[in-house]
Amino acid sequence: MADFDWAFLVEVLVGGLLSGVMYSLVAIGFVLVYKTSGVLNFAQGAMLLFAALTFVSLIERDVPFVAALAISIAIMAALGLTIERAVLRPLVNKPPITLFMATLGLSYVIEGAAQLLWGTQVHALDLGIDDTPFEVAGVLISKFDLFAAGVAATLVAVLAAFFNFTRIGLSFRAVADDQFAAYAVGLRLPRIWAAVWTAAGVVALVAGLIWGSRLGVQFSLSLVVLKALPVLVLGGFDSILGAIVGGLLIGAFEKLSEVYLGPFVGGGIEGWFAYVAALLFLLLRPAGLFGQKLVERA
Repeated sequence: MADFDWAFLVEVLVGGLLSGVMYSLVAIGFVLVYKTSGVLNFAQGAMLLFAALTFVSLIERDVPFVAALAISIAIMAALGLTIERAVLRPLVNKPPITLFMATLGLSYVIEGAAQLLWGTQVHALDLGIDDTPFEVAGVLISKFDLFAAGVAATLVAVLAAFFNFTRIGLSFRAVADDQFAAYAVGLRLPRIWAAVWTAAGVVALVAGLIWGSRLGVQFSLSLVVLKALPVLVLGGFDSILGAIVGGLLIGAFEKLSEVYLGPFVGGGIEGWFAYVAALLFLLLRPAGLFGQKLVERA
């Protein structure tokens, strides 16, 4: 143990935690919709792609950065609102599998619309943050990963303020706790669902810009949604805190397993470790760390 490189362990751990934050950004979009309506929004990845493509296409047409960001926010808010009103509102009270299939089909519609509007070429997206490391107490930390963590923290703070200090946010919390009770006291569920889908569109934009800057804006970008699923299983499908903690855990253990266990099994652990962890969690704690436990009454 005397020869063990503890500084390298900390470096790998920090890198994993910061990478996990990017998974959490995608997972938060799922949580917002699932918490209020019980819908697993599989179109979140396509919304992320559409948002990134919209922003980068505006930038390439010489639209100023701030204006492109404002236009993209407006478009994604409108897209979320349209999805709720045109697709999901008519399916209220349908079986969960029907809603899931609707969002799955919707993801292909959104991807097709993105291809029709913006084309199929790969776009480079530069947010002005170099992906270069800097040293802190002997540990190398990526500037871009640190920036992504700051963006995620800001997003969570904004959402927390929205849910705790605004009327629609408090209504959201009431609906999340008990839809029938919220409806009984006069809360307008369609308006709340519309607000949530609008927020999900904006969250998709934030995640799309971060992931697009890292991977390039291309159609495979929508597949990052698959990385969010193990995060949701660990953290719980109805907890924003769970999305953050689940992302951190997945990111950290992925990196640690790849570095320290990978050499013994030929590598490649990082690609599948999250899904094995999710499977084990489903067997041991199906509701996740922070999800609401379902209690069956006799």
